[in-house]
Amino acid sequence: MRIYIVRHGRAASSAVDSQRGLTEEGRAEVEKVAQHLRGLDLAVDCVWHSGKARAEQTAEILAKAIIVRETADVHAGLSPNGDAVAIRDEIESAGQDIMIVSHIPFVAGLASLLLEGSESTWPIDFKEATVACLERTDETHWQIEWIITPEISNSSSVK
Repeated sequence: MRIYIVRHGRAASSAVDSQRGLTEEGRAEVEKVAQHLRGLDLAVDCVWHSGKARAEQTAEILAKAIIVRETADVHAGLSPNGDAVAIRDEIESAGQDIMIVSHIPFVAGLASLLLEGSESTWPIDFKEATVACLERTDETHWQIEWIITPEISNSSSVK
């Protein structure tokens, strides 16, 4: 089982866009990451996002670059201060490959919880438009398989 934890792309300030959708630069960063994902022939069972415009737009762009068995959908609990423990429990009971598009501090806390057992260590630096692939190695352990950021979009391969 794999989980793809994604921080949304760069968003407009609330003074510019009350919905805080992606900026042109944010959309371009997510597109770079999506292009890289296309080369991986990635497939997930579902894509969850917080429902906030920036997360929904990021999820839509990434979902076009991968195989998604179900549609990208709003999922409760993925707000910036969502309950990582509850989402971890849902992930584990679902037993599916899931892409989760959300916000800081939630994405960092969820990755930390899966990898370290605590939400406070933040072993991954989730810059905007970062995708981290975590794989479950047994009933209680997860490991980082790879991380993609917009900056690596020009590299030729991902481990």
